Amino acid sequence: MVLAQLGGSISRALQQMSNATVIDEKVLNECLNEITRALLQADVQFKLVRDMQTNIKKIVNLEDLAAGHNKRKIIQQAVFNELCKMLDAGKPSFTPKKGKPSVVMFVGLQGSGKTTTCTKYAYYHQKKGWKPALVCADTFRAGAFDQLKQNATKAKIPFYGSYMESDPVKIAVDGVERFKKENCDLIIVDTSGRHKQEAALFEEMRQVSEATKPDLVIFVMDSSIGQAAFDQAQAFKQSVAVGAVIVTKMDGHAKGGGALSAVAATKSPVIFIGTGEHMDEFEVFDVKPFVSRLLGMGDWSGFMDKIHEVVPMDQQPELLQKLSEGNFTLRIMYEQFQNILKMGPISQVFSMLPGFSAELMPKGREKESQAKIKRYMTMMDSMTNEELDSSNPKIMNESRIMRIARGSGRQVREVMEMLEEYKRLAKIWSKMKGLKFPKKGDMSALSRNMNAQQMGKVLPPQMLQQIGGMGGLQSLMKQMGSAKDMMGMFGGGN
Repeated sequence: MVLAQLGGSISRALQQMSNATVIDEKVLNECLNEITRALLQADVQFKLVRDMQTNIKKIVNLEDLAAGHNKRKIIQQAVFNELCKMLDAGKPSFTPKKGKPSVVMFVGLQGSGKTTTCTKYAYYHQKKGWKPALVCADTFRAGAFDQLKQNATKAKIPFYGSYMESDPVKIAVDGVERFKKENCDLIIVDTSGRHKQEAALFEEMRQVSEATKPDLVIFVMDSSIGQAAFDQAQAFKQSVAVGAVIVTKMDGHAKGGGALSAVAATKSPVIFIGTGEHMDEFEVFDVKPFVSRLLGMGDWSGFMDKIHEVVPMDQQPELLQKLSEGNFTLRIMYEQFQNILKMGPISQVFSMLPGFSAELMPKGREKESQAKIKRYMTMMDSMTNEELDSSNPKIMNESRIMRIARGSGRQVREVMEMLEEYKRLAKIWSKMKGLKFPKKGDMSALSRNMNAQQMGKVLPPQMLQQIGGMGGLQSLMKQMGSAKDMMGMFGGGN
């Protein structure tokens, strides 16, 4: 994601400040100048950046700070708080409730990714247990209904539209009524876009809004316009009651930070950001976790939500039992690979871990990693139950390896590479042997049975180094209060 560059620049500025022997006025100014430069490059409005710099200098008055204060921590906290303030609209948006029909209307200019975002929004809520439906009230753009139909079919979401009817208001009303009768609790209405903010677009939006009486109007906006987002969001807000904003194409433009801060300045809450073309490249926008991930500080709550999405509670005791036995089989590796793929884009998951940033997983490498996991799984599909359930790698002799290569259409060299990866993961898994868990066997059990020393042995060296070695790990565990959340990752596919 392009925002990773902004996060990387700010993190490096803070790191340089932390590495300084003495924190004085000169070091603070250098740090703030670097942060200012990074924000201006991301097209954040000059006034917002200047105010932020002034506020930080007021908070961090080095002369007034008594000896013994941790100046580095105070500066980092001030930067974090000011970035949160810059991106926070200051008010929550309407949240749909399960079981109660809610109508959500999408508005925006043509080309902002509105139709794709409608399906992503529906798909996200479908995974959380809602019963969504899509209504195409865009009669202006040729192919709009075909696009929505294709996206909805792919995501297995019911849809409504018409090739014959040209009145968007009638289509919207008919679609909403139909899906209310079918007990759908999230009805999403996609409306027409135009090339520019013209009167006809706003009039049509008003008519559809009056007829369908939406609970929430979402404005979809392209991040590439940067700080010009302020005028656009303001214009739409004055025409219809915009309750929330979704900013799209955050993966492809350096002006994303400017767009987010400009929207926040209009006091319209951003609820999601689009980070790619695919259905799962869609993230909830929550200011504090977002800034925390941007600065490489991680987002444990988001990470744990992902873990619980892919490892249901009823499977956790079984997983912890396998952990305590320390026996790692190819079948366990297959299940963990499945979990990794279910978690969505790897860079998104990476940025939730403290000490990591999305910069560490460039877009190309992420696709390469996912393709490699899928290749390994194809090879394992060609294995027998005996091979999958054995924890003894020696049973994989030459004839078995050749049979697996032929069966999966891969080369012998690739099967050998997959077995090497299995041995590496088995080595990490074996370090978990002997850990005691209460009978209920929930993930949080590990927090009471594992200290930083044990945790350090289990974590991959690269990850331990990123966190800041054993010292960084100890302070992280203190900060979290326990190791419970950290160990959730082993349930989610390490």
